[in-house]
Amino acid sequence: MPKRINPPAVHSPGGRYSHVAAMPSGARWLHISGQVGQDQSGKALEGFAAQADQTWRNVLACLAAGGMGPADLVKVTVYLVEASDIPVSREIRARHLGTVLPASTLVVVKQLASPAWLIEVEAIAARGGGTAKARPAARKAAARKGPKRRR
Repeated sequence: MPKRINPPAVHSPGGRYSHVAAMPSGARWLHISGQVGQDQSGKALEGFAAQADQTWRNVLACLAAGGMGPADLVKVTVYLVEASDIPVSREIRARHLGTVLPASTLVVVKQLASPAWLIEVEAIAARGGGTAKARPAARKAAARKGPKRRR
């Protein structure tokens, strides 16, 4: 699970996010391409709220397919076509992510790749990895087993 950090030298987050999400070395990373408000058939849903809800459902489905969940999110980037949709976007995101506060960026753009899309979310998640203290112990254990033999 990412370590969430809000440095005291930086302003408090202005929303439901953390300034920094750090993972130990050796973590398994999952990069999720931009997800939009399309259902499984590829049809764009009508209205911003429906698209935002479907977009986050798609992100969560991608996380699950990669063996992860919302708590593994390290960074999300949200692209909106209308600044007026920010409050609804935040509400729907909170419904899907709960108390998870990944590092986050929200960008208002002129248009997405399809004019039918009103929101797009891309995400990075990570899980596992050891700590700096754990790695030497792992190396010692491997050394006791001896070198790997080629067949």
